[in-house]
Amino acid sequence: MRFLLIDRIVDFQPGARITAVKCLTMAEEYLADHFPNFPVMPGVLMLEAMTQTAAWLIRLSEDFAHSVIVLKQANNVKYGQFVEPGQMLTVTVEIISQSATETKVKAHGTVDGRTTVSGRLVLERYNLADRNPHEVLADEVILQEMRNLLTVLYQPGPPVVPSTI
Repeated sequence: MRFLLIDRIVDFQPGARITAVKCLTMAEEYLADHFPNFPVMPGVLMLEAMTQTAAWLIRLSEDFAHSVIVLKQANNVKYGQFVEPGQMLTVTVEIISQSATETKVKAHGTVDGRTTVSGRLVLERYNLADRNPHEVLADEVILQEMRNLLTVLYQPGPPVVPSTI
């Protein structure tokens, strides 16, 4: 099962940096097992939150040029504290360098300004059709799903204040 581990993109600077948040609630399925009587976000899911945030930075910076963005390498990953239900994990990712197929980033997650996770990640990006020309339609479907998800995750500009009339 794949979990969506960011709730909102709160800041984006094309080709440079992104910040996203995850509000951890008791409704997260994995908390039932991790751990009973002491629910905390598993470290591997904190790493996945950084990976998903980095993937959005790449997608938005290159205008959805690649349908597949995957974690290739995680280096110097360090954990500082637990993330518990009721807390908000803020993930910030910055691009270090890019090649034709890889993006290197530094990423960190915080709760109330305290580091919970940090590391340097290498993400690989490609289209399925690059490897199998018959997969063009699959690329299109994936990219459309990502564009649809973006409308939920990111609404740039000032917040809209509802009318009190």
